[in-house]
Amino acid sequence: MSKATYTYDEKSLLRNGKRWFPVMGEIHYSRYPNKYWKEALYKMKAGGVNIVSSYVLWIHHEEIENQWDWTGDRNLRKFVETIKECGLSMILRIGPWCHAETRNGGFPDWLLEKCPDARTNDESYFKEVEKLYKEIYAQVKGLLLKDGGPIIGLQIENEYGHCGGLCGAEGEAHMKRLTRMAQETGFDLPLYTATGWGGAVTAGLLPVMGGYCEAPWDPRITEIEPSGNYVFTYERNDHAIGCDFGLGEGITFDMTKVPYLTAELGGGLQVTYKRRPMAHGRDIGGMSIAKIGSGCNLLGYYMYHGGRNPDGKLTTLEESIKSGSLNDLPVKNYDFRAPLGEYGQPGETYGEIRRLALFVQDYGEELCSMKTYLPEDNPLKPEDLTSLRSSWRYDPETKKGYLFVNNFQRRQKMASHTTSLLPPEKVLGPNSNKAINVHVEDGDYFFMPFTKDDSDYVYATPLCRLNVSGADVQVLYPLTADCDKDEKNLGLKGDKLFISYKDSLLSSKVKTSAGQEALLVSEGIVYEKSGEEGDYYLAERNSVSFKIFPGLKNDLPGFEKKDDGIFESYIYTGRTDYSYEVQAELLEKTEDLARYKLSLPSWENFENADDVFVKISYTGNCARLYSDGVLIDDHIYGGEDYPWEIGLKPYGNQAQEFVLEIDALKKDAPIFLEKWPDLTEEKTAVLKNISSQIEYRIPLKF
Repeated sequence: MSKATYTYDEKSLLRNGKRWFPVMGEIHYSRYPNKYWKEALYKMKAGGVNIVSSYVLWIHHEEIENQWDWTGDRNLRKFVETIKECGLSMILRIGPWCHAETRNGGFPDWLLEKCPDARTNDESYFKEVEKLYKEIYAQVKGLLLKDGGPIIGLQIENEYGHCGGLCGAEGEAHMKRLTRMAQETGFDLPLYTATGWGGAVTAGLLPVMGGYCEAPWDPRITEIEPSGNYVFTYERNDHAIGCDFGLGEGITFDMTKVPYLTAELGGGLQVTYKRRPMAHGRDIGGMSIAKIGSGCNLLGYYMYHGGRNPDGKLTTLEESIKSGSLNDLPVKNYDFRAPLGEYGQPGETYGEIRRLALFVQDYGEELCSMKTYLPEDNPLKPEDLTSLRSSWRYDPETKKGYLFVNNFQRRQKMASHTTSLLPPEKVLGPNSNKAINVHVEDGDYFFMPFTKDDSDYVYATPLCRLNVSGADVQVLYPLTADCDKDEKNLGLKGDKLFISYKDSLLSSKVKTSAGQEALLVSEGIVYEKSGEEGDYYLAERNSVSFKIFPGLKNDLPGFEKKDDGIFESYIYTGRTDYSYEVQAELLEKTEDLARYKLSLPSWENFENADDVFVKISYTGNCARLYSDGVLIDDHIYGGEDYPWEIGLKPYGNQAQEFVLEIDALKKDAPIFLEKWPDLTEEKTAVLKNISSQIEYRIPLKF
């Protein structure tokens, strides 16, 4: 089987000579248990991820000089082999400096002592980096694309010249030197990338951009300015990233010669002790629509999968003020409110990204060739909450494309609009007078197709295509959630299947063992079991059920089937509803601290139970969880609406005891909370409630 080829031009990435719109997701192998890597990667793949990205965090592997650790959760080779087994590609981010909310940005302490001029053109520093690159290459040798492996690209450094490092000619020389060192070490790859925002030096490498819905690194404890990542703009630069290190100006590459690609769209936000904004699914969905409508041809999310910091040999490994950063973060917790959280649990962002990923997988080749046009009345400042934000992506040859509308600005109220949008002459040519009539409420965002020759526009958004017995069925959903009220517009109409807005966020595309494509809708998450067609798991906490179009030819053991309109619905009947209750006993209560003993019963005999998720609702500044006196996880309080969720699977299914510590929250604490609790005392540390949910995992064979 011939290997794929990868390159790029000014518009997009190209795979095997065809335009390619991938979705990339970041997971840090050294922050997640290796026995669950395959499950995590298949969940990412089910969410639409094509490319896995990961930092190699130097301090995780050589915390003590010359004592390298590539074992257990630090086993990079095993991780890359698992990526290959799961049928995914990889971009490896080798640093040497990474940031990643890690101690010293990933630098070992000994390196900073030995090389005080780190990240400059100091030869002693380059000598140490060369050792790192050689060690990394030894781990992945034989797993590069040219060898049939999954690694298609390499990121050099991170935010160089923006967050530290050198600028101008010296910075260019530094990045070129690192690239040459990597290549001479053996990294022979088709793609070499560099972060490109805020004045970062790219040195001829393929620049990748970023964007976050808020800035938890911002030192202020007030509401900050609305994010510019929700406007349609030709500007690729996000001026908010890394402002704790000093805002960079402009960009250092020619945007007309490279495609618009992202590597760090926030899949969520990792809160700091000072600033605690809570990212939601729509925060990421609205931002993603704005990026695609602005011409982006790769959606790269950081993080896509959360995790936990490993234990250090000498120190803890989190970013902290004590270690020289401007931020304090949890010692262990790196949940990030990502699409897949610290314990692999899907959050509300998962469905938002999966929905867009389904679209770009089936329509991306065509979309990548389209130009971007912003109308003159499109507002460019996020503070403008009254003007309608719109964008057109179009093909000047075929006169077809997509209208994008974003009326969402995080934590702001947008004006409603009932208006007609006329495709600009530049888009459809002269004598184009067919208007698109839209009604847009606060918080709406969508895109819809248009062509010059359509007699009537289809006011719906494409989700994906299905090959159903040789016929091409286009799946679409309403422009807004409000349209779900009008059910008469749903159903199969010719070669178009119209589903509800809610179902679009719950949809996956699966294949049967015969190669038949189907649309599966479930509150749970459906992901591959073995990589063979038709072989899946369904993981869900409530009633294990799904509906599917077209219906299945075979029965599913343990499932009750019924017709549900054009869908077939399946409800799992073999599940036992188990009771799981955590007992909490107060051990100590002071003005500043509350300590509880948590007694967790065994769940080893719960049939088909894959995990138990315990939600801890508390009021306090932060909380820590100990097992036998060892810190196993911690949490920053984000408000009464955001309990701390812990998955028990990594800790085993036997009965056990944990100790929970809650630090008091002060009434006048110098922190930013989006919504403060009602505090009746000057200091509050209290456990309010503990609840649990069992997650069942059922194999499906289609």
